[in-house]
Amino acid sequence: MGRHADAGADARPLLTSESYARCPSRRDDDLRNFRSCLRWLCLDQSGSGYRAAISWAVFLLLAVAVPAVSHFVLAFRPQRRPYDLVVQLSLTAASALSFLTLSSVTRSYGLRRFLFLDKLPGETDRVRLGYTFELNQSFRLLSCFVAPCFAAEVAYKLWWYISGAGRIPFVGNPLLSYCVSCALQLASLIYRISSFFLSCVLFRLICYLQILRLEDFAAVFRGESEVEAVLREHLRLRRQLKVISHRFRVFILTGLIMVTASQFAATLVTLRPHSEDNLFNTGELALCSIVLVTGLLICLISAAKITHKAQALTGHAAKWHVCATIDSYAVDLETTSAVTPDTDHVSLENDVDTDDEEASDIDELICTKIIHTHVNTMAFQKRQALVTYLENNRAGITIFGFTVDRAWLHTIFMLEITLFLWLLGKTVGIS
Repeated sequence: MGRHADAGADARPLLTSESYARCPSRRDDDLRNFRSCLRWLCLDQSGSGYRAAISWAVFLLLAVAVPAVSHFVLAFRPQRRPYDLVVQLSLTAASALSFLTLSSVTRSYGLRRFLFLDKLPGETDRVRLGYTFELNQSFRLLSCFVAPCFAAEVAYKLWWYISGAGRIPFVGNPLLSYCVSCALQLASLIYRISSFFLSCVLFRLICYLQILRLEDFAAVFRGESEVEAVLREHLRLRRQLKVISHRFRVFILTGLIMVTASQFAATLVTLRPHSEDNLFNTGELALCSIVLVTGLLICLISAAKITHKAQALTGHAAKWHVCATIDSYAVDLETTSAVTPDTDHVSLENDVDTDDEEASDIDELICTKIIHTHVNTMAFQKRQALVTYLENNRAGITIFGFTVDRAWLHTIFMLEITLFLWLLGKTVGIS
């Protein structure tokens, strides 16, 4: 099956057995970036109980209290921030979903078990090195998503405070009040955006590991392999996909419903009569929509890709079955053509042989052919049974029984388009 137990003398810190224990960030820890991110966002609730208390306190402050104060105090005039309610509710809901997901898995499994790093020592070098590379790239990907959003929000907030400073209530020193208010709002926004993107990137990372395993598993169909070993490996992969589906099914389904509701609410408030749609009013709404839709697409595309790879195994197995069957018949023909001339030659040159000897030779040939056919028949039946099993037990990411594949994504897309057109028909009157 291509699985190697030896890691080599130059194994990475990711592959060493002693690195799988829960531990703080170290210089040789490949997860130190994600651990630092979880620690700064206060999402890691593993270990002692005070971490959970701090995590909940930070969440309630930055994801609930600051947005509420920002909306009811700073946006006291509807014409100033008419779309603020949709923005705050959407980002807070996304942050709450990510907070509950990440805090639950880190408390229950730990980061390494959650990312299936404890399964890596039994994989091939290609899978281990590929996952190590993707692990390092994932944090850069997270930075690429968060940094532009934060920069855009900083520019928008500075513009908003400078242009509307006279209308913003303050306590004591106006400049100090503006600075504190702006800092809290930026901290709240970066906390909510980062926590949501972190959950999506971690899900993408887990899916990438399974894709590497599936591609490595597909290599067994390029040569001679035992059907029993192939079946055992497929059952192992199928079980891991079920575990991933169970851990993320609520996150994906709730995220899909939340993003859909947020986009419909944004459409309603922007298409209502006498709405002032300009960059000053809709800047945060556009940023919120970009964040939510991007995070949802990361999850759906990753889930659909791993499902596509898993279902493609049926085609590989069928091709392997056909090639093995053709080869077995070719061997039969070669054996028959090689044996038949020898038999005829012996019968012509040994006319004086007794009938018993001829009968003995014939029985031996017949027996040989029967055993050879029996072996090929058993191998054929095993391969056919494996193909039938793969056809009726398609693996992939599922959400409460529904497989997240391309057909499922097409269905969701058509439902979204239908609802959106219906909403446009009720608002601007298109038909």
